[in-house]
Amino acid sequence: MSGLNESTEWLNKKNEIVENVKNGGYPAFRPSSEDPVAEEEVMQMMKRCWAEEPMERPDFHQLKSIIRRLNKDNESGNILDNLLSRMEQYANNLEALVQERTADYLEEKRRCEELLYQLLPKSVASQLIAGKSVVAETYDCVTIYFSDIVGFTALSAQSTPLQVVDLLNDLYTQFDAIIENFDVYKVETIGDAYMVVSGLPVRNGTQHTREIASMSLALLRTVETFTIRHRPEEKLKLRIGMHTGPCVAGVVGLKMPRYCLFGDTVNTASRMESNGLPLKIHLSSTTYKMLCDHYPSFKLECRGEVDLKGKGRVTTYWLLGKYGDAI
Repeated sequence: MSGLNESTEWLNKKNEIVENVKNGGYPAFRPSSEDPVAEEEVMQMMKRCWAEEPMERPDFHQLKSIIRRLNKDNESGNILDNLLSRMEQYANNLEALVQERTADYLEEKRRCEELLYQLLPKSVASQLIAGKSVVAETYDCVTIYFSDIVGFTALSAQSTPLQVVDLLNDLYTQFDAIIENFDVYKVETIGDAYMVVSGLPVRNGTQHTREIASMSLALLRTVETFTIRHRPEEKLKLRIGMHTGPCVAGVVGLKMPRYCLFGDTVNTASRMESNGLPLKIHLSSTTYKMLCDHYPSFKLECRGEVDLKGKGRVTTYWLLGKYGDAI
């Protein structure tokens, strides 16, 4: 019975020590080491192991050396060595596992951020990643590009859905590669429509007009040599429109958020495209004036007056090329 009482007392004492260590405050609770229960060197080693400063605690290599020295005449030394080796191996394996899991997490985080950077402008995506709300912003002057494929409805009717998908994927993959060479941002593609802007989200002075004009010429050259995979005898005909003016840009939605542009400049650029001609780049008078004033190296031609929905009759222009370019 006395043995049972002693066991219960020891268990209560042990639980009390554990609770004190867990709830300890400062200075941290440590078990009493005043009683001469072991050799002085063992006590010193024990105190070092629970030192507050982690760098002051001995590592496994030091512990093994101390224990080997203390147990050199003890037959149980091999057992202690084996126990320490297992503890060291477990600690090393755990550290390697944590590093591996951390590396996997960082790689997955990088992939998610790269995907977000492809869906939204980098400056906007960075704000969303940081948990900040993106406020819509007004831009005094940007240039917007619209294009679509002439006769796309008829072509789609004569093709299977998969062939249409392959056509658009082939064409716009080439477009995406080309616009990387210019200071522009691809807003979206809707069916066969392709929309690009320059001058936002990073303002670039008057360069947005030059960037969109140069990009339009590059895309037009690409279309002229593009081959439709399932109808190689036919040639695509792109219709392009450009307009320069103010607009507002912001993120719309929480699920699958989109970076959208708003304002009359967007509508006018769309009208310039829809009132253009195949394989022609149609400019508004605002874009024409900006190019004439700041970038006279572009070849421009007056088209004359055109009826634009909501605008009445307006004078528009064609962008023919650039002086010095090969014909």
